[in-house]
Amino acid sequence: MSLDAVKLGKDILAVLNGSLTEKWPDVKDYGEAEAKKLAQTLVMIATLKATGKINQEQAKLHLEMQKNATRMVLMTIEGLGVLSAEAAINSALSAVKDNVNTEIGFTLL
Repeated sequence: MSLDAVKLGKDILAVLNGSLTEKWPDVKDYGEAEAKKLAQTLVMIATLKATGKINQEQAKLHLEMQKNATRMVLMTIEGLGVLSAEAAINSALSAVKDNVNTEIGFTLL
């Protein structure tokens, strides 16, 4: 099984939408872009791990960098604080964790 960036992105986007319902009209464009970036990062991590180019620690660092970038983008929305952004990201990643963790062979999410 390999990870599908498009499906991951849609799953992440759906959860972001649900988590940020009140702000969604303001967040939508950013949310779509960030969901895609998170999904692409997860696929990249899986590919690099499978080919032995990164280890677990490096994989976790790649994920943290993307999460930080996503958090900063979401926080540019007026009235959306760090806790709301963090909760939305965590919920979104939780929705795809089983597929991702199974694919890469360790608990990343």
